[in-house]
Amino acid sequence: MTTTIRSIDTGTHELICEIRGRVAVITLNRPEARNALSDRLTPALRAMIRVCGEEASVGALLMTGAGAAFCSGGDVKGMGANSNPAKAAMSFDERVADLQERQRLLTGALVAVRKPTIAALPGPAAGAGLAIAMACDIRIAAESAFLTTGYARVALSGDYGIAWLLTRLVGTARARELMFTGEKVGARRAEAIGLVNRVVPDADLRDAALALATSLADGPATALRYMKDNLDEALAFDFATARDHEALRLVKSATTADHREAVAAFIEKRKPVFGKG
Repeated sequence: MTTTIRSIDTGTHELICEIRGRVAVITLNRPEARNALSDRLTPALRAMIRVCGEEASVGALLMTGAGAAFCSGGDVKGMGANSNPAKAAMSFDERVADLQERQRLLTGALVAVRKPTIAALPGPAAGAGLAIAMACDIRIAAESAFLTTGYARVALSGDYGIAWLLTRLVGTARARELMFTGEKVGARRAEAIGLVNRVVPDADLRDAALALATSLADGPATALRYMKDNLDEALAFDFATARDHEALRLVKSATTADHREAVAAFIEKRKPVFGKG
């Protein structure tokens, strides 16, 4: 079966977006700068997260980086004295509000997507780039990849929700260690401490990530959306409340065409074919 591929205009060559079947493949495309965020790439990325998250024909989002990196975070050359003159002219409160809004529309929007999201890491994920990877549901890393918080090295405290995301993935003690030291964590150690889900040979990364994304995109969309709601609430609510909400969503999902199809496929010993929305 041939997979249809459709390109989406991102408005910049620094970000590529293709719809492959039901998977939106979003590629950060500044390989010469290790896919560092920029004034062109970042707004385009925010827009594509929104567009693909809302697009009914998309069942899963796969984020990756061109070349040998995922994302090295903010462009250090544009920090400090070399920063954007327009931003330098902002008041302190304006700068805080501006960053809060940019965070809300990037990692905030990514966490809020009610479809499976996967980050495929061909190489380094650092600083805000690590936060973007952690904002995805699942991370697959190439064997040569490494991850680092990186903020201590440039005397910054962290942004894009990295402390919140890191703490929930690896626990408080490990999160403190990784934030304070900024050490580089190799792919295999990252897998061992729960920072990534899988490690694959470098040459297999794209195929492995796309295969997983495709299988999730072709799954039962409503049930997966409810699963994300349940999993999010597991971090926020007490057991009784979360359990009651699970019951509500289970009963709702039991009324869907996807559930009926899944039961029929099980009885008939065939692969289920789920709806597209």
